[in-house]
Amino acid sequence: MDRRDDSEAWDIVVVGAGAAGLTAACAAASAGCSVLLLEQASVVGGTSAISGGMVWLPANHKMADVQRPDSIEAAREYLAQTVPGQDRERLETFLSNADAVLRDIEARTSLRLQPVVNYPDYYPDLPGATAGGRVLEPVPFDARALGGAFALLRDPLPEFMLFGGMMISRQDIPHLRKATKSLRSAARTARLLFAYAMQRLRARRGTTLYLGNALVARLLKSALDLGVRIRTGVEVSELAKDERGRVASLTVSDASGRHKIAARRGIVLASGGLSRDPDLRNRYTPDSAGDLTATVVAGDARCGARLASSVGAALSAPTEQGAFWVPASTFTRRDGSRGIFPHTVTDRAKPGLVAVDANGKRFVNEAVSYHEFVRAQLRNANSAIPAWLVCDRHFLWKYGLGKVRPFALSIEGDVASGYLKRAGDLAQLAADIGVPAQALSSTIEEFNRSAGKGEDPAFGRGGDIYQRSLGDADRKPNPCVAPIESAPFYAVAVRPADLGMSAGIVTDARARVMDAGGSPIPGLYACGNDMASIMAGAYPGPGITLGPALVFGWLAGRHAAAA
Repeated sequence: MDRRDDSEAWDIVVVGAGAAGLTAACAAASAGCSVLLLEQASVVGGTSAISGGMVWLPANHKMADVQRPDSIEAAREYLAQTVPGQDRERLETFLSNADAVLRDIEARTSLRLQPVVNYPDYYPDLPGATAGGRVLEPVPFDARALGGAFALLRDPLPEFMLFGGMMISRQDIPHLRKATKSLRSAARTARLLFAYAMQRLRARRGTTLYLGNALVARLLKSALDLGVRIRTGVEVSELAKDERGRVASLTVSDASGRHKIAARRGIVLASGGLSRDPDLRNRYTPDSAGDLTATVVAGDARCGARLASSVGAALSAPTEQGAFWVPASTFTRRDGSRGIFPHTVTDRAKPGLVAVDANGKRFVNEAVSYHEFVRAQLRNANSAIPAWLVCDRHFLWKYGLGKVRPFALSIEGDVASGYLKRAGDLAQLAADIGVPAQALSSTIEEFNRSAGKGEDPAFGRGGDIYQRSLGDADRKPNPCVAPIESAPFYAVAVRPADLGMSAGIVTDARARVMDAGGSPIPGLYACGNDMASIMAGAYPGPGITLGPALVFGWLAGRHAAAA
């Protein structure tokens, strides 16, 4: 894994070491190619490593094992209703290759995925939707298998780890909440803590990995086992064509200086998209959205879209629907770095919380998907950016709020910093967050009037299986609804942030980069968030970024290898 190699000519060069880039590298290496993987950051994994690691693969063969039947026809019907424009050729390629790629990649690499049985599509009442199984998650991974390469793996967000380095699975969260109320949960929690303590004797953080960290770790191990050469701290500044018009080399800068690298068969762009390129990003988002991004793509080097454009590539047509959205809260960490907390599934759908706008009124069903939540903010941009998530002390203790963890013994730091607003009554909370006091009190009173019965007449919260899956199953009759009534009261501000861009480099069904005339540019491929998404700005289910990233990353690597 040295940063420099004697040979500067490779069969395949991949730019970007997130899930898509690692997949493309593994695909090409497993076909017998020499592969160089370049990463600008000092660690690998990109945004994939801090993500939930969900992978949406319709009609995968593992669904039958968990009694979740599916078909390509059903997935096609579902996507026809949720994805605008219908990029038919690439959508069909994704649907027809999803399971084949899953089988091939598991046969040739260390990646292992398992179905998430009870994780519905985001619009579960539409024809063709499933209640679970279409989305898969990585099987937990023991990072000791990486040896010294564990240091090369990007850490999860610190806000999603316990005790300074302990990852927890989705299945463990309910047991942690019940550790003082259930012998079974207490025993499971004790085992987790003991295992973590033993791991910390030998490693700087816990070595049992879940979610996106496990996904990237498995792909990293696979790349190393397959002989992929990985260089970090490398900025790619230029692509160049040869005399035949084929993209055949890159100019890069690293600790040793500036030099050129040749690619005999192909170059694959998987640098993470254009989230941190303000000029490009602004073409695809409304002005009201701001510039907040939850990605970790470094911003100094040219993004894949800029590199591709320099050799004639076409980019997505301008649109305001070019991002995948999440509501996010911001704060400053102890080390001075800026923290961005994505409010995906940990708090908004839990019982006992509402989101209010600048008028002190609700504007959305808080339990809808993170993408739909932000779309509601954008539709009400004058009043709902920022929005405020409001709860009481019982909610904060049991579920946490944003970066404030459940059962936090002290929240004084978050209150003092201004991240968490706290007040003894709703009138004072309204003053603290700058909304009309009477309006906020009326909103909470109206919500509470029906919440005790588990009802939400205004927005129908908890009205489908997706929303209920994110609530608290112990709360009856509605896992998403409970009154807000126990002082003190709390609030956190959330703003739109992108989880990655849907807009990007135009490709064909083989992940080949296309020029403005609709012809493939020889020798150049794009996948992951660099590739214009087949979802066209829609977010139909969990893992709809990583699913296509793996499929088209694998297809790009195999096609380039055969060039």
